[in-house]
Amino acid sequence: MTYSKTITTARLILRKPQPSDEAALFAMHADPEVMRYFSEPPWEEAGRAARQITEDAAAFEQEEFFRFAVELAATGEYLGSCTLFSVHRQNRRAEIGYALARPHWGKGYMHEALSALIEYAFVERDLNRLEADIDPRNAGSASALERQGFKQEGYLPERWIVGGEVSDSALYGLLRREWEAGRQDGAYAMAGRRDDAR
Repeated sequence: MTYSKTITTARLILRKPQPSDEAALFAMHADPEVMRYFSEPPWEEAGRAARQITEDAAAFEQEEFFRFAVELAATGEYLGSCTLFSVHRQNRRAEIGYALARPHWGKGYMHEALSALIEYAFVERDLNRLEADIDPRNAGSASALERQGFKQEGYLPERWIVGGEVSDSALYGLLRREWEAGRQDGAYAMAGRRDDAR
């Protein structure tokens, strides 16, 4: 089966990473504010971005995982990424992740991108469950997930050690049937939300 490799929304294009993303990708991951709650420290070596793009593009083609570059349709500007990974085909589940460059926070872009990614996961890839693992101190990320219908299902103390700092994990999940019910109720409208996930 052949799956779509590009997703479009009202304002965004979600696509395979490409070399022209390199500078913006590095700037985003080098920003301590963006990386505050990530599972790795801010990037310091510029070459890391090129390697990441090469790896992500190869995985994209092999359908191992999908780290979509999020592009502003009107300008072609790279805004961030959203990822579908750890896909368990037999159990029809996967995890999601996301990052948005700080100049684009607060404009509803990540809500729009996540809405599209979730629809892609459930409809086109026929998944039954999505999961997310976030730092519980990251209120923006928790809010982004909850607006999509995710529910906190677990809490794992001291799960990560990043740059010498120990942090916990809050585990979120979303079932396809719950997402479908929310769509029918109009609970997960796509546009116009103010807070973006970090």
